[in-house]
Amino acid sequence: MKILYITDLDGTLLNSDRKLSEYSVNIINDLVGKGMYFTYATARSLESASKVTKGLKINIPAITRNGIFIENTNNNGKIYSLKFSEEEKYLIMGILEKYSIYPLVCSFINGEEKRSWIKDKENDGIKNGIKSWKDDSRYRPVNNLKDLCYGDPFYIRCIGKKDSLMDVYHSLLEINKFSCLLQREYYNEPEPYWCEILPKKATKGNTALVLKEIFKCNKIISFGDGINDVEMFKVSDESYAVENAEDELKKMRLE
Repeated sequence: MKILYITDLDGTLLNSDRKLSEYSVNIINDLVGKGMYFTYATARSLESASKVTKGLKINIPAITRNGIFIENTNNNGKIYSLKFSEEEKYLIMGILEKYSIYPLVCSFINGEEKRSWIKDKENDGIKNGIKSWKDDSRYRPVNNLKDLCYGDPFYIRCIGKKDSLMDVYHSLLEINKFSCLLQREYYNEPEPYWCEILPKKATKGNTALVLKEIFKCNKIISFGDGINDVEMFKVSDESYAVENAEDELKKMRLE
């Protein structure tokens, strides 16, 4: 029987310092060497995930951006990807503008990934990010919503306090055209909530099934801690929530 093992990273495989312990690396690499099919599913980009998983001998492409992509971990390209349609991206922007929420938008522009936001509309959450983005060529400050939508957007992130994001989150859910996640950002304060808007099929669960089919595995065993792991747990034959996991995830295994 071929079993596909999939783990979340932040809050699950990584410790509170966003690091992978030497003990975990040794155990996983030993099992992979014995034939285990192992990979990770994360909200991170591949670039970000690769930094924190350095040393792991991943033998299966990884699920990144909460299920938007399946990517070879050796940076040898994407084997699965999703994006918003023209109609969808302007629908989302209209809703966000109604609630005066100005997000970070990840897009492909002329084949290159860019991360855009509107200048002079940054809240503290976006500003905190900009401090670490200043030397990154992917980041692209723009002047208006039209420029924010330019290219092929595939991921939209709103950062703020939970109360400020609830209305837009529920409005997007009611439309039922997108995959939306409202969750606590694992590391940052004082605005620790993200409302992430993704293409409808972009969930860790949907993409895990794609990966299962590609490698002709018989079952999935998954590990996680957050709300973005719920859909992955639903499609798994076995799933395990770590001790610090969200209550919703823990309850799934008790039902």
